[in-house]
Amino acid sequence: MHVLRQKSGEGFDELCHHDIATSHPEFIAMHSHDYPIFEHDPSREAMLEPTKIWKPRDIPERVVLCFFQEALAKVGKDARSGGHLRSEVGRFPIHIIDVKGEPVAVAHPGVGAPYAAAVLEEMIAFGGRKFIAVGSAGGLVREMTAGHVVIPTHAIRDEGTSYHYLPAAREVPQQSAPIEAIKATLAAHDVPYALGKTWTTDGIYRETPARIARRREEGCLTVEMEAAAFFAVAEFRGVACGQMLYVGDDLSGEAWDMRDFIHGQASLRERLFWLAADAVLRL
Repeated sequence: MHVLRQKSGEGFDELCHHDIATSHPEFIAMHSHDYPIFEHDPSREAMLEPTKIWKPRDIPERVVLCFFQEALAKVGKDARSGGHLRSEVGRFPIHIIDVKGEPVAVAHPGVGAPYAAAVLEEMIAFGGRKFIAVGSAGGLVREMTAGHVVIPTHAIRDEGTSYHYLPAAREVPQQSAPIEAIKATLAAHDVPYALGKTWTTDGIYRETPARIARRREEGCLTVEMEAAAFFAVAEFRGVACGQMLYVGDDLSGEAWDMRDFIHGQASLRERLFWLAADAVLRL
């Protein structure tokens, strides 16, 4: 069966088979648009609904989503197992650690908005309710030196995943509770930070000078690939999820500068993991 849409005047008339319209009235609420990315569907359930696919697990409600493989490897040596996340790229462990006497789950969220959103969805289905993600980002302004910590206030939605969770808009905010938790943690540990927008993109090889200039004009300090998806999924599912970033490579000049942002920042990355673990306890 199909839901047919016929253009009429400035809008669209939906022509639905009677059985679809009566048994699935949510189809009628789906927005119509010339471009599929803007056809927002407010339906609460999908064919692949996480809670119907994945059973709850005995994992803590507080979760750190960490992009740093070397930090995860070190943490995993003394962690308890919370099972695994599985996909076509392999199996990734869920670690359970104790932070100040409280259990915290730790997992790698993959790379890119679709993968990160799927991991967040599955961790919610398993029982997670409070999340802090920690990762790296490219710097868009010269003041963002290597290692500078940034708390995103909003994410520019230049990816596709967030549009499957929220109506089309230019940006999505990070929730206030995670922002305050991260700020309190960084202040307690005397870690300087900047507050500002981040640019979430799917096109790592299409970060052109013109786009960079426009995002900088909008107030973006950084560019990355997941924040908008994290914030959108969290809003849709009604959970707390925030993110903090550190600035790695530099896109503020005439040429890209990698700045050895992975191996040259190993100690910072491990420290940021533990700061994220501290922050999630404040949620």
